[in-house]
Amino acid sequence: MPIYTRHGDKGETALYTPKGAARRVPKDDPRVDAYGTVDELNALIGLLRSMLQGAYPDEALDQELRGIQERLFHVGYDLSTPIDPAPQSVTKEDPTQLEAAIDRMTEQLPPLRSFILPSGSRTAAICHLARTVCRRAERRVVALGREVAINPQALTYLNRLSDYLFTLARTLAQGGEETFQWRL
Repeated sequence: MPIYTRHGDKGETALYTPKGAARRVPKDDPRVDAYGTVDELNALIGLLRSMLQGAYPDEALDQELRGIQERLFHVGYDLSTPIDPAPQSVTKEDPTQLEAAIDRMTEQLPPLRSFILPSGSRTAAICHLARTVCRRAERRVVALGREVAINPQALTYLNRLSDYLFTLARTLAQGGEETFQWRL
């Protein structure tokens, strides 16, 4: 079976609907923009995982990031599927898991007393890049939520994920450049 279908050649794509009937929308539809940005974030986390395998081999962290990638597929599903009557797959427990990971990492970090530069190491810089894409995805979901009903837990998950990625970047940057005293 070929990967190409030619169905999108005129600038439209199909949204999944629970009853199996595909609804076609323009590729620049806010819903497509939102889940497309989540897909971009997922790819960046995949890049981060591949870089960590050589520089920071930690099986538990790799599994945590893999779990995040899987949850992002659920976020994408929730965003690509009209909310009613589809069951939503991102739940209140998903952000809570990220909070536990953030707390665990924060215990090992010095207190944050100023803005920091998004640098420190290659993996920390990629993590900061993923954080900024996560924030963009969050903005896209907020915009989408003004137009259609969305699963609010998908938005909460993205908000917490950006905090997780910031904390992970600080963890990965330990020993590298992190402190930046911002002045006007």
